[in-house]
Amino acid sequence: MKQLLEDLAQIIRDGQSVAYTALVETRGSTPQKAGAAMLVFPDGSQTGTLGGGCVEAEVKRKALRILDSGESQLLTFQLDNDYGWDDGLICGGRMKMLVDPIRPGETNTEYFRKYQEMISSGQGCTEAVVIDAEKTGGNETDRFLLNETGEVVASRATAEMPPAVLENMRPVSQRPRPYVTEGVSYMPHLRRCRLVIVGGGHVGQKVAELAADVDFDVWVVDDREQYCNTERFPNAKRLIVAPIDSALSGLDVDSDTMCIIVTRGHNHDEEALYHLAETPARYVGMIGSKRKIKLIFEDLLREGIAREALSQVHAPLGFEIGSQTVPEIAVSIVAELIAHRNLSEVPDEYRSQSVLDGIAETV
Repeated sequence: MKQLLEDLAQIIRDGQSVAYTALVETRGSTPQKAGAAMLVFPDGSQTGTLGGGCVEAEVKRKALRILDSGESQLLTFQLDNDYGWDDGLICGGRMKMLVDPIRPGETNTEYFRKYQEMISSGQGCTEAVVIDAEKTGGNETDRFLLNETGEVVASRATAEMPPAVLENMRPVSQRPRPYVTEGVSYMPHLRRCRLVIVGGGHVGQKVAELAADVDFDVWVVDDREQYCNTERFPNAKRLIVAPIDSALSGLDVDSDTMCIIVTRGHNHDEEALYHLAETPARYVGMIGSKRKIKLIFEDLLREGIAREALSQVHAPLGFEIGSQTVPEIAVSIVAELIAHRNLSEVPDEYRSQSVLDGIAETV
């Protein structure tokens, strides 16, 4: 979405025509879920995708006609024999699309500028689209952009926002997925999570690469400049070269921060966990054998770190997938990070069994 909105902003600045299409509701099995978006240009080319197949071709065909008319519309497609995949497979679900034409001279483009600004900066926001006028009392295709506190920051609408829009909106802090309630489609954009990687070695480097691809803002901490630099971490938002103790002491860590400890040694791991265990981080994980982790936990308990805080640490971190190589280890770690970022309640099978179970209450 970030790249698509950046492309859209440039198109508007250039005074070109484009049809913004967005999937606002799905039922049953569909190739894409609500929130997918696509730009359709007058020559039939596109940016983004709604899932491919015959239905995408039909959306493009109708979007070009709507672009000529200049009036936003909702389109509904039943994915049966008429709209199967190009290879003949049929999903069997239903997709509802918003098609919003933007033409040269368009005056109400502030909505898209604000939308792009919020997504690019990683702020949490929700786009609400009226898809059933009878249920809401509003006008179909009206769009409202709301910030994390529910304040309307921009609208692309022909009527006032119906009270039901705000009444039924779920807080972005709960990290909801797209949903439809009382005739309104809600498409939340969650605040981007920061991932602090302590340790710039091979595992940290590979995790950073994968994490950046799945929309984490990556920070890397290491006391060695030869391991913590832009050549090794070209996509990192911030690189901190300093002793572990001073780098992590007072570091900005909040509930949208996730931290992993993958340093080169036992002492550095323990030092990092000392500073991170009692922070409000959404996730803290540490690599290593269970024996090493047990020794570190015992040391930290003696130093006064709360047992409850250590019980929340994921160690060893990563899903158990039989990892052998550095890329496999990185995949297991990033998969666990995604689960804890995207799922409001992580299933028990995703949770690490704490080594604290084998440590006496009094150490």
